[in-house]
Amino acid sequence: MKLGMIGLGRMGANMAQRLMQGGHEVVGLDAQLAPRQAFEQQGGQSVDSLAALLEQLPTPRVLWMMLPAGIVTQAMIDELLPLLEPGDTLVDGGNSFYQDSVRRAQQYAQHQLNYLDCGTSGGIWGLTEGFCLMIGGERPTVEQLTPVFQALAPSPDRGWAHVGPAGAGHFTKMIHNGIEYGMMQAYAEGFAMLDKKTEFDLDLHQIADLWRDGSVVRSWLLDLTASALEANPTLAGIAPYVSDSGEGRWAAAEAIALDVSAPVITLALLERLRSRESDSYSDKLLAAMRKGFGGHDFTRI
Repeated sequence: MKLGMIGLGRMGANMAQRLMQGGHEVVGLDAQLAPRQAFEQQGGQSVDSLAALLEQLPTPRVLWMMLPAGIVTQAMIDELLPLLEPGDTLVDGGNSFYQDSVRRAQQYAQHQLNYLDCGTSGGIWGLTEGFCLMIGGERPTVEQLTPVFQALAPSPDRGWAHVGPAGAGHFTKMIHNGIEYGMMQAYAEGFAMLDKKTEFDLDLHQIADLWRDGSVVRSWLLDLTASALEANPTLAGIAPYVSDSGEGRWAAAEAIALDVSAPVITLALLERLRSRESDSYSDKLLAAMRKGFGGHDFTRI
C-alpha cells in the first residue's frame, strides 16, 4: 500500500520507516526542510506541499497524520478537507482530545471521507519494538487498513485493535497515558525513598535491575529506569522539571465528569505541575502561617 505521512517528527519518521520495512510505500510531508531531508536520507520520499503529496498517492488515498494536538492538527484537517475526494481516509495518530476526534469524524463523514483516530503508544522505541495502536472509527475502514496496522504493531496479531467508534481510540490512549502518569510517579517516589535511606548505601541501579525479573512491579518503565540509573546514578544534570502532553489533564477531568475516583492519576498530574514551581508562592504562605500560629521561624533567602 502507498500512503502519505503528514509530520516527519521523530514519531512520524519512525512510523514511516517501520511501514517501509513492512513493504509499504510512504511519501512524507513536513513543513520543515530538515525532517524531509533526514527522511530522504533514510530512503524515503518527501514533498513540500499537500498538493504534491496528494498527487503522489493512488486513489482512494490514505493519509496518516502525526502532528501536535490542538491548533496545528485542526489547521491541517481544515486544509485537507476541500482537497480530499470521497473514499479518501485520514488517520490521526497523534494525541488529540477524543471529543475533537468525534466531531472531526462526523465532519469528514458528511463529505464521504473516512476518519480514524488512532492512539499511538511506543515512543521512540516503536521503530524497533513496534507501536501499540488503539483505533477508533468505522470497522470497514479499519479492515481496509489492516495491513498498515499490522506493519506498525509489534506483530500482525498483537499490539493493535479496533477499540470502538470514532473517538474511542483517542479516549483509550488518554486513559493509557493517565495510567502511565501514575506508574511513573510510583516508581519515582519509591526510588526517592531508597535514595534517602543513606545508612544502607543502596545501589539503586542494582535494585531496579533486580526488580526487572520475577517481580510483580516489573515493566518497560522499570527497564527504562534501570537504564537511566546505570547511565547516570546520581541523575546529575537533570532538572527537576516534568512536562506533560495534556492527556493527564484530560484524564483527570474525565474522571470528574464520569464520577470516577482517580486520585493516583490526578495526584501524579499535580506532582508534575508542582515540579515546575521554581518559586512557590503557596509554600511561602504556608511558612508564614506556621510562624503566625506557632512562632516557628521560616528559612530566609
